[in-house]
Amino acid sequence: MTDSTNPRALQWSSSPSAKAKSAVQRSVTQLLDELAPERVLKRVGEVRGPVEQHRTPTGCVLQAADCAVSVSWFADATKQAILGELHVLVWRGKVARRGNAGPPKGATIVADLVLRPIEPPADDCLWQATDGTRYDTASLAAKCLALLEAQIGVR
Repeated sequence: MTDSTNPRALQWSSSPSAKAKSAVQRSVTQLLDELAPERVLKRVGEVRGPVEQHRTPTGCVLQAADCAVSVSWFADATKQAILGELHVLVWRGKVARRGNAGPPKGATIVADLVLRPIEPPADDCLWQATDGTRYDTASLAAKCLALLEAQIGVR
C-alpha cells in the first residue's frame, strides 16, 4: 500500500500507459478550451473585450491591458515529470506572441506556478503544484483567471 500523503509515493512506478497520457492530454485540452477557446471563422468580427484570448496548440495567453497570464504545456517527459509539466506564468506588461509584427515592450514575470499531473489520471485529471496544492481542471482554470484578476487589480 502506498502513502497517499507522500508526493513521491504517488508518482508512476513505471512508464505511463497510452491511456494515462491520453487522459492528461484531454485534461490539458479541456483547460485550454476553458481559458481560451479556439476561434472559429465568422463573417462578422467580434468586439474585443478587456481580456484578449490567444490560443496555441500547447498553450494560451490571456492578455489584459497591462498584464497577462500564459499557460504552457510541456509534454516531454523528464525523470521528475513523466507525464509532462504545465507552466502558468503571470506577467506585467504585454506578452510577445509568435507572428506579431512589432514586439511589445518587455513583459516581466510576476509569478509562476508549475503543475504536474498526478496519479490516478481519471476523466478529470488532477494537477499538483510544486507546493503540494492539488487542482482539478475546473479549479485550475479558476485559479488562472483569479491570478489574472489579481494582477489587473494591482494597477
